[in-house]
Amino acid sequence: MKNIGIIGCGNILETYLRSQEYFNNINFVSCSDINMDLAKKTSSENNLKAQTVEELLSDNSIDIVLNITIPQAHFEVSKKILEAGKHVYSEKPMSVKYEQANELLKISRDKNLYFGNAPDTFLGGGGQLSREIIDSNELGEILTGNFIFAFPGVQDFHPNPESWFQDGGGPVIDMGPYFFTALINLLGPAKNIRSRGVKFSDQREYKAGPKKGKFFNVDIPTSYMFSLEFHNRSIIQGFISFDVLNHKRNHVELYGTKGSIIVPDPNMFGGPVITSKELGSDWIEHSVESKPLGKTNILNKTVRSNEAPRQSNYRGIGLSEMVYSIENNVEQRCNGELALHVLDIIESAMIAAESKEEVSLRSTCKRPNSFEDKEIKKLLKN
Repeated sequence: MKNIGIIGCGNILETYLRSQEYFNNINFVSCSDINMDLAKKTSSENNLKAQTVEELLSDNSIDIVLNITIPQAHFEVSKKILEAGKHVYSEKPMSVKYEQANELLKISRDKNLYFGNAPDTFLGGGGQLSREIIDSNELGEILTGNFIFAFPGVQDFHPNPESWFQDGGGPVIDMGPYFFTALINLLGPAKNIRSRGVKFSDQREYKAGPKKGKFFNVDIPTSYMFSLEFHNRSIIQGFISFDVLNHKRNHVELYGTKGSIIVPDPNMFGGPVITSKELGSDWIEHSVESKPLGKTNILNKTVRSNEAPRQSNYRGIGLSEMVYSIENNVEQRCNGELALHVLDIIESAMIAAESKEEVSLRSTCKRPNSFEDKEIKKLLKN
C-alpha cells in the first residue's frame, strides 16, 4: 500500500477524502496547507498527520503527494514534490503556463516518477460507454460536433472566487480540462484551434461567505467560443462561459456519418448516453447505472448551479489507477502527457482569442486506453 500525503486543504479535499470509501488502494496519511491552522483542523477531523510542506516532502514514509492547491500554485508545488523524489497527482490544470507544465513532465521523466493529473471524469461510465459506441463504428466517422459549459460563475457559492477571474484563472482553464480531456478520450489528440473571448463586466459581487454583498475586479475574459480541429479530421465547436444564467443545450453532441451521440456532462462520471441513427427516429437512451463508475452515488442536499442534484461522482479514480500503475509498472491513463496536451489547447485558445488567428498546437499525446470494467473492479472496495 502506497502512502499518500496531501498539500492543500481547500474545498475539493472532501471529495478526495471520500474516494477512500470507493477505492481499495488510496491511503491518505498526512496533510499540509499554507494555513497550518486549516491543516491541523483537517488532520483532527480525518485522522491524518498535520505537517508543514517541508516536513511532508522530507517524510520518507510518503510515496505520493496529492497537489490540490490553487491553480496558480500547481507548478511550484508539483516541482517541489518531484524534486523531493515523490510521485505527483495534481488537480487540474497541470500548471497555468504550458512551458511550466512541460518542465514538470521533463523532471518526472528524468527522475522516473509518475505524474498524474485530473480530470479523471472521462474514466467514468458516461465517458467510457460513449467511447465504446464511437469505437464500434455504429455512428460512422465522427466529423463534427459541439460542446458547451455555461453558468453564472463560482462567486455564487464560493467564498473566495477571486482567483477564477484573475490571470491564471478563467472559464477555459477551470472547465476546459473536463471537455478537452473528454474529447481526446473520444477522438484522439487535437491539431489546431481558433477562438474568441469576451468579458461581460469589470466587477462581480460576492454572493457567499463573509464578503457577501461586496465586489471584486474581473481581469480576464469570462466567455470563450472555439473551433477545434483534431488529427482524425473532426472539427468541434465549443463555448465555455462564466456569464450564462440558463441554457437548454446538451453538454456534448458529436455527429458521425451514420448517426449522432449526446455525450453526458464531462464534469461528472454518469450518464445517460443518447444516440440516434435514423433521420426522424427517436433518440435511444443508454443507461450507465450498471457500470462500475456510472452508478449514481451522490444525492446533494444543496445544489450548485453547475451540478445536478443526483450525481455519479467517483473523483479519485485517477489517483487510484495511478497507484495501481506504480505498483504494477504500467502507464496510467491520467498521465502528464495527456495533461500537457490539454493545457496546450487551453493556452492556445487564449492566445488565439487575443491574436484573432488560428493557433497550431505545440504538443500531442496518445489517446488514453479504454478503461474496461474488469480493470476498474480491481480497484473498487467490495
